[in-house]
Amino acid sequence: MVNKGFPTFGTTQDGVHVSTLKNYNLPDFILKMVAAECDSDLLEKGRMDDRLQSMNEQALKMLYKIFVGCEIDAEGRFAQYRFFAYVSSAFHKCEVLVNESIPGGSGKNHKFHVAVKNKGMYIAVADNKATGYPVSKKEITRFYEAVGDIKHGEHGTMISEAIYGSSVGIKQESIEELRHLSSQRPSDEENRIDFRVANFENNIYSITKC
Repeated sequence: MVNKGFPTFGTTQDGVHVSTLKNYNLPDFILKMVAAECDSDLLEKGRMDDRLQSMNEQALKMLYKIFVGCEIDAEGRFAQYRFFAYVSSAFHKCEVLVNESIPGGSGKNHKFHVAVKNKGMYIAVADNKATGYPVSKKEITRFYEAVGDIKHGEHGTMISEAIYGSSVGIKQESIEELRHLSSQRPSDEENRIDFRVANFENNIYSITKC
């Protein structure tokens, strides 16, 4: 049970973490995911600093490593959390869903790291490569085809944006391939999809529109 009268940490290490993290626009679903992973309490509502102070030391350290230190872990979890937060910041007041499976027109289900809904309808999808080698042409083509398939399905008719992110780099030939593929799509409002790549380097996402 969360103690709503949670004490102020003052100058302790946890207090330093809270005072820094409260200045970051951390989405609610990120706080909940980290709290669950770290078996931490979390105030459902309230000021950001109060909610952060309700979390345990492990959760605060993890948030600090992810968003302040921009640290890299072997499994790529930290990179995925950063990508989730980036997508959330790009779609204000929309519902952001993680690891969402969406059926395509072919009948095949496609799983995306992030899907965005507005008024109950999917409007955007995104994937992120957190570990391994830079994004290849094959990977970018697979993403393009999956997005096109769900656009033709009954659940994806309103999708108009697709983002491929990477924390390990994106080959220039992959960007050019996505630009080539997207240029072949119909440009009318009903069928248009804006494709972007988002490469995380120097602790910031560098965006390329395709």
